[in-house]
This record gives sequence, C-alpha cells and structure tokens, in this order.
Amino acid sequence: MQIYCVGGAVRDELLGLPVADRDYVVVGATPEEMIRRGFKPVGKDFPVFLHPQTKQEYALARTERKVARGYKGFAIHAAPEVTLEQDLARRDLTINAIAKDAEGRLIDPFDGERDLRAGVLRHVSPAFAEDPVRILRVARFAARFGFAVAGETLALMRRMVAEGEADALVPERVWQEFAKGLMEPSPGRMFSVLAQSGLLAKLLPELGFAFDGGVPANAAARTCLAALAHAARRRLALPVRFALIFPGLRAAGGVESALRDLAARLRAPNDCRELAAAMIRHGQAIKRADALQPAVLLVLLEGCDAIRRPGRLDELVLACETESFGERGWVEVPYPPRLALQRTLAAATRVDAGAIAARSDRSEIAAKVRAARLAAIAAEFRRRG
Repeated sequence: MQIYCVGGAVRDELLGLPVADRDYVVVGATPEEMIRRGFKPVGKDFPVFLHPQTKQEYALARTERKVARGYKGFAIHAAPEVTLEQDLARRDLTINAIAKDAEGRLIDPFDGERDLRAGVLRHVSPAFAEDPVRILRVARFAARFGFAVAGETLALMRRMVAEGEADALVPERVWQEFAKGLMEPSPGRMFSVLAQSGLLAKLLPELGFAFDGGVPANAAARTCLAALAHAARRRLALPVRFALIFPGLRAAGGVESALRDLAARLRAPNDCRELAAAMIRHGQAIKRADALQPAVLLVLLEGCDAIRRPGRLDELVLACETESFGERGWVEVPYPPRLALQRTLAAATRVDAGAIAARSDRSEIAAKVRAARLAAIAAEFRRRG
C-alpha cells in the first residue's frame, strides 16, 4: 500500500500558499484493508476513508468512465491494480494532477509544475469534456490565481458548450462554483473566461455582458468587473458581490422577474437574492440620497425596510458605493449618500413609536408614527443645513 498527497494541497504548497486541507490517494489497497487499519469509510459514490487520528480524507486510487450525461453519469473503478498515474489522469487540470510521496518527491506525469510556473490552466486529457462543471472550475481558478487558459483547453471548453454538454449542468453545482469564483481575488477573470468559452451567454444571458477577446466591451461588463475588483480589494461579502453583477439588468429597466429567473436558475441563497433585488429597486435613489428631500428619503427608508433591518441598508449602501466606483473609477470618502442615509435613519429611529401608539387610536398609529418620523427627518436636515 502506497500513500500520496494529491491535488490542491500539492499545488498550493508549490505556489507558496497556505494549505488548509490535505487529500490523499491510496494505491494498492482494498476497502477491507483500510477498515482493518482503522480508517472510517465515508464515501457514497467511491471508496473514501477518514484517517483515524487526523480525520483527513484518503481515497482509493480509481478511474472514471463516462456512461451517461450529467455529473453522476460516471462508472467508477477502484481497485488495488489502479496506478497513481491512472488516478491522476482523471483530474481536470495539470496543476491539480501532481502528487507527492512520503519522502516529499513529486510525481508529475502531466507537467503540472511547469504549468504552475508558467501560470497556465491546461486540461489533463480529453476526458475533461465529460464533466461540464470543469468549465466553471477553470473560470474559478483563473479568478483565484490570475492564470491564463491554454488555447487548446479554451477550444475544448467552447466545443463542450457548442455541443450541448453544458446543458447537463446541475444548478447546485453551478452555484457552488459561481459563488466561489465571486469570492476569489480577481472575480472579473471568471466572467472573462466564461464569456470566452461561450457559457456566460448561455447560462446568464440576462446580464447583458459583451466581451471581445476576454475584454469587457460594453458598459454593463466594464462596470461590473471594475466594481467586483473593488469589492475584492475590500474583501466584501458574497451578497454584496452578487448584487454587483446586474448593472446591465438595471440599465434595461430593472426587470425583477429576470433577476428572479436568474437567481432561481443558479439556486442563489435568499440573502443574495434579496440584496440584488433591493439594488434593482432602490440603487439609483440611494446613489442620489444626499440630494433627496426628507419626504423622499423616508419613502426610501421604508422601501428598504431600513428602520426594521438597518443592517440590510448598510449592505445596500455598500453595494451602491462599490458600483459607483465601478462606474467612475473613484468614489468620495466618506460616501455622501451614506452620510445622508445615516442621518435620516438616526432621526427616524429616535421617534418613540410606542409612546405614540399608547396615546392614539389604533387606526391612527401608523399615520402618526410616519408623520413624526418625517418631521424628525426634516428637523435634522434643517439643523444640519
């Protein structure tokens, strides 16, 4: 039995990056032998075991053969005679097909280390085309490392999209890769690679992005990519980044039904959907908040549910500020709309709604509370000039 560290841990170590988890391939063993050694079986689709002390994953070397469409359409063969090279050959990219033995020696049959040094994402074999999720993974790795996609790999990705292999993508797996890509250091690279492969227009046509040779070629794409770069530098959360991908939709009239369709197709979580919808409804007003009158500001607070959920307003303003940077390449600090909305919200929340309710008929409470809030906001603005 021989054990090798494989995949992302070896890749990241060679890049000088921190390694959080290590995965291992076991060659020459059977499931029964692993259990006798104290390993706990956890794999459903193929033999994977947890180490009795470290709880790290150890998988028996295996091969895969495509037998049907979709990510579950694989026949898996795990047996003692499967070699390390056969196991590495089923992996997506050469940079992920490097192994290291117990003495620290690299086993690199597909020249992954060379591609790491060159900054190239290259598929290991034609079997890459058997799993369309790999297109998204390539785009995500481009966003993480800033690597270029090898010409032959990009050509294969285009062929996969053109031949309909990407039609078998499962929404949950799409969202998993897409969300990770949004959170990478260069999320715009993900969109560029997806556009070059043809998958972006097929998967997310509502965005209305245009690219020319991987370079954004219309205002929606330019604004989104610049805003996402700013969001990455500021390490902003996923809901904010998701809300930034829709400038084209807002420019076309902010059709919320299109957003709902896209979010449902991606299986985006509720916090991402809600913030993106709020951006479509209120984003342009928020960007002008420092020029709005008290009555309009109160309507804006009510529309954003800010009095009940002030944290949501903070996220929404942050998204608007970041998009403003994407539109102009700069933004004032402190952001004037944020100051205006903070003053407005502070004035509105100083109103004692409970005291008003205690001395009013039930039918009058809502109107009186609203009138008091408007008066408080107006007084605050007079005081501040």
